[in-house]
Amino acid sequence: MDLFDNGFLTYLVPLLNWLQQPGYPALFALSFLASTLVPLGSEWLLVLMLVRGYDPAVSVLTATTGNSLGACTTWLVGRYGGDWLLVRLFRISEQQRQRAEAWYQRYGILSLLFSWLPVAGDPLCLVGGLLKIRFTTFLLLVGVGKLVRYAAVAWLTVKMAA
Repeated sequence: MDLFDNGFLTYLVPLLNWLQQPGYPALFALSFLASTLVPLGSEWLLVLMLVRGYDPAVSVLTATTGNSLGACTTWLVGRYGGDWLLVRLFRISEQQRQRAEAWYQRYGILSLLFSWLPVAGDPLCLVGGLLKIRFTTFLLLVGVGKLVRYAAVAWLTVKMAA
């Protein structure tokens, strides 16, 4: 059986090929996906685009917007997904859930400023929804954290490329 007979791969391969072409729509899409529970990174495309001469401010805003909206989908899964999604689909155990909630209780909602971290970021957004953190507060904290991260990556890239 050919690997590409699978219906999922039929759609995934063109998407991945499209994402390899630098441009603002690709940066937005990759940044969005990278901030969901899909294990991707978007910084590499931001760096590539900046090295190729794309506008740093527009690139940072595009990546920040996509990444923040992706985090919102993860928040929505936590808020409205219910136990079935969390346990069956994402395989989050009750122990993991309690540990994440304890982390939030200890460090507070300001921990959402670190939602850009590679391993901890997505669970922080998910638990933000589980704990019913107010959406406007969530979006503000997550957006600021992601903006600072992308701005730092852009600044370093432009500085090193000069």
